[in-house]
Amino acid sequence: MPLPDNMAVSAFFRGAPLRLGLMAALIATVIDQAAKLWLLYGFGLNERSRVPVTPFLDLVLAWNPGISYGLFQQTGPFGQWVLLALKVTAVVLLLVWLAQTRSHLAGLALGLIIGGAIGNGIDRLVHGAVMDFVLVHITAATWTFEWYVFNLADAAIVAGVIGLVYESLFLQDAVKVP
Repeated sequence: MPLPDNMAVSAFFRGAPLRLGLMAALIATVIDQAAKLWLLYGFGLNERSRVPVTPFLDLVLAWNPGISYGLFQQTGPFGQWVLLALKVTAVVLLLVWLAQTRSHLAGLALGLIIGGAIGNGIDRLVHGAVMDFVLVHITAATWTFEWYVFNLADAAIVAGVIGLVYESLFLQDAVKVP
């Protein structure tokens, strides 16, 4: 397969949704990793138990060796490499989708998902698990409800998925298939 000529490469990187998505991915990755580094090494979250931030939000350190919601826990190196390979494959496929989209909302949404996946992938590569630290909870006099612990990369992924769902359900010009 011949390499694309310079005009094709130039047109590929000229699309506004692609640029928006790549910028969103970069920003999501940088903010996620900066927060995690600061919480670990600046704030010392690993030396603290539970840090209340608001009446409904605490900071706690949790290492997730699995995927979302702690599914498919992988403590050995082989399992971690498999999960990392799946994440890299997903990012590549999402980048292909991003390169083809003409929608600004889809570009932003895909960029957030890619950035979140890269942020969590960096954790898995460096630490062997994903660092989670945000705990949302509701506490009453007689009971407490705690949501799972997540991080900013997870929040970016969820925001991106919401953007894609919104576009596919409510916008007329939405492309239904990548």
